[in-house]
Amino acid sequence: MENLSVYLPGIILAYSAFLLAIASPGPNILAVIGTSMSVGRKSGIALAFGVAGGSFAWAVLTVAGLSALLAAYSSALFVIKVFGGLYLLWLAYKSFKSAASAHDIEAKQLEGGERTPMGYMTRGFIIQMTNPKAALAWIAIISLGLKQDAPMWVGLVIVAGTFILSIIIHTLYAVAFSTPIMVAIYSRARRYIQATLGAFFAFAGIKLLTSRT
Repeated sequence: MENLSVYLPGIILAYSAFLLAIASPGPNILAVIGTSMSVGRKSGIALAFGVAGGSFAWAVLTVAGLSALLAAYSSALFVIKVFGGLYLLWLAYKSFKSAASAHDIEAKQLEGGERTPMGYMTRGFIIQMTNPKAALAWIAIISLGLKQDAPMWVGLVIVAGTFILSIIIHTLYAVAFSTPIMVAIYSRARRYIQATLGAFFAFAGIKLLTSRT
């Protein structure tokens, strides 16, 4: 891996953005939490693996698409960074708005009754792949790690690392929230978590918009 020190800061920033993004429960996380609480830990973990698989698919598609686009149009990186930066600032706004709200998370069981583990895994994959915000989030995350003329291994490291993190974090959600007490603990800390997320997304968005490479 040539010039690791050049690309490592961007890779770490991409990892950080991914970790903080899944720290704020969206439809996929709420589905994992709701399934773990209402059906059981085993089903929640199966759903978590499906969601992680969906995250991996989005990451691969995004890296492949952006790499092909940059290979054809070198100036496209500027547009991608502007788009990604604006989306991160939008996430910052949403996080700050959530921090100011008294509304708590609502984890519900999936419709359609109980399923086999494979059924929950498939459902998790579908939930993630049909979430339009996932595509926008991955463009922002990958654009944080990619520089102009970045070698292929940079994208592969981001994809592999986020996939491992996705499996770990989603599984932890399934295990932790299989008991109602964890929902109460998260609800009490929610505003602080959302405010922290907002600050990070604002920082990452500004950094992406002001970067030259």
